[in-house]
Amino acid sequence: MRNRLSQILFQEFDVPEETFKEAQQTCIEQNGVLSEILIKKKIITEHQLLEAFSRLYHIPFLPRIAIDDLDMDFTQRVSIQFLKKYAMVPVKNLPLPEGDEAFSPGMGKPVILINDPSAFQPLDDLTKMLAWEDVFLILSTRESILSLINTAYDSSRDTAQQLVADMEESGFDIISEIEETADLLDDTSDAPIIKLVNHIISQSVKNGASDIHLEPYQTSLKVRYRVDGVLYDLLSPPKWMQSTLTSRIKVMAKMNIPEKRLPQDGRFEVKIGDQSIDIRVSTIPITHGERLVMRLLNKSNKLFQLPELGLKDEKLKIIEHLIHSSHGIILVTGPTGSGKTTTLYAILSKINSPDINIITIEDPVEYQLKGIGQIQVNPKIDLTFARGLRSIVRQDPDVILIGEMRDQETADIGVQSALTGHLVFSTLHTNDSASAITRLIDIGVEPFLISSSVIAVVAQRLVRVLCHDCKEAYHPDEETLKQLRQIKINEDLGDDAIPASDGPVTIYRATGCPRCFNTGYKGRIGIYEIMVLNESLQNMIMKTHDSHQIMREAVRHGMTSLYDDGIQKVLEGSTTIEEVLRVTQT
Repeated sequence: MRNRLSQILFQEFDVPEETFKEAQQTCIEQNGVLSEILIKKKIITEHQLLEAFSRLYHIPFLPRIAIDDLDMDFTQRVSIQFLKKYAMVPVKNLPLPEGDEAFSPGMGKPVILINDPSAFQPLDDLTKMLAWEDVFLILSTRESILSLINTAYDSSRDTAQQLVADMEESGFDIISEIEETADLLDDTSDAPIIKLVNHIISQSVKNGASDIHLEPYQTSLKVRYRVDGVLYDLLSPPKWMQSTLTSRIKVMAKMNIPEKRLPQDGRFEVKIGDQSIDIRVSTIPITHGERLVMRLLNKSNKLFQLPELGLKDEKLKIIEHLIHSSHGIILVTGPTGSGKTTTLYAILSKINSPDINIITIEDPVEYQLKGIGQIQVNPKIDLTFARGLRSIVRQDPDVILIGEMRDQETADIGVQSALTGHLVFSTLHTNDSASAITRLIDIGVEPFLISSSVIAVVAQRLVRVLCHDCKEAYHPDEETLKQLRQIKINEDLGDDAIPASDGPVTIYRATGCPRCFNTGYKGRIGIYEIMVLNESLQNMIMKTHDSHQIMREAVRHGMTSLYDDGIQKVLEGSTTIEEVLRVTQT
């Protein structure tokens, strides 16, 4: 038959018949699925394969499906594991393309989206589960189908508030049930506390949270999460749930459950749909119980590139020039949560190539970088920054990343590495770029070593980005503009951030809509000041370590302050004045 799959692939997509037969043989040997092997071996793309299936089985193909109002009835009758295993999802009232004869037979019928039209038995089982007789099949990509499945089952779950309400109805019975459960890690358990913890985590991940806080008070318990650097209330469970919630999370993190008098640290991993989340747990004893914080790290997120961080034009050119230096120290400074590690990972991704050896020592290793050696600090076995760094320099590195210069020993080894021909990146917790010099001198590094090894200091903050769907333009009054011109991190830095204008200045304010969870903001972007140590600054460091004098000298040579970079992003419509003031007025 001319419409055999091999013939269609040969005629339409130039796939040689011999190559197709080799894939068939591999399929037999590995007891695999032919379509998956064809794609895995890159003989053909998934899009091309589905087009071939469409011709072979006379089933229309929709590459991408967008459904605003998804009917979730099937989630009560079909397990998510079944649908994911066979990559199919039932959809009622799918808006089919008009005027396309291929879709006209499906008008008014329930639709099943499938990825593999040869999976006849699972398809038959699904129609029986749903009690559907006359259905219309549509081919779609695995990614689109899995996305719909995840959306449907996530939306159909009980809300955290509903779970709490259900638990309150049978309060102490639930506590005894949890305490008698042998294995709380069993994901199939129907224990309400397990469902509640799972929902708190999944809802936080869905909203893009970086941290979850469990905060006990005298007569209440509060659950909050941090989104784009700001804490929001998520839930207020009754006080009696405190110990069971904390115990469940401590079990997941393999922590000592009875020990409530000492701080503890732990970690665990979860999968939510196609996302892999690494969760680090920290507890401390406070007056009214254990305070617990979970740090969420979404390992499925892609690494940012330098232009995506907020570095533009001149600043981007300066960074790209600096990171290709043959030796020296480049410091990235800012408070906790200001994006220092993200910036350093973006830099390493930019310079990573087969001809250089990059080794890092971090606490913790947040992302796995292909082609880069990464060491995890482990104080329990005395693997500190300093000890790991001494070993790194014997590994013939070209580039070294030190997670943080915490003490004199680490800083001294970093300086010596820079002076002996290595490019060293590291971080410091300081408020601005000039304060990094003061900090290094405070921990014991000699000024002449700083001036000869440090080539640049990058200070940064993260500001929230205005939601594109609801941001509102307005003209600030002249009095506000005058005040803004006067507000600086340092009064001597000048007032050129907001230029005088003959016409009104247009900026934007946050309002709020469902897409941004009514915050007015969606995502974050960096603001930067880059202090390159030229000869003038090197000479000044030899004479003084006063950060104010160093800052004035850097600005005199053209450095843009954090505040000024932030105001530039306000004028571009990326963020608000309030956000810039919030992160720069320290």
